[in-house]
Amino acid sequence: MQQKKPPMRMCTGCGEMKPKKELIRVVRSSEGTISLDKTGKKAGRGAYLCKNADCLKRAAKAKRLERAFSCAIPPEVYASLEEELKSDA
Repeated sequence: MQQKKPPMRMCTGCGEMKPKKELIRVVRSSEGTISLDKTGKKAGRGAYLCKNADCLKRAAKAKRLERAFSCAIPPEVYASLEEELKSDA
C-alpha cells in the first residue's frame, strides 16, 4: 500500500513550501476578524505562516496577508498575531 504524501502549504512570509503541520494558519472569518488558527479547522479564508515572528514581519512588510485576504489589516492585528506567535514558542 502506498503511503499518502503530507499536504504541503506555502508560507506567505518566506514563500517556502512546507508540510501543513509545520505551519500556523491565519484565518479571516466571515465577520472580518483575523486570528491565528492553531487547530487549522476554523471557518474562513486561510493563509499559512511559519511558526516564527520573522515570517510574520516579512508578510506584513510586503502586505502579503492583505493580498491573501483582500482587505486592509491594521497594525494592531499584526501586533496581536506576533504576541500569539511568541506565546506559542
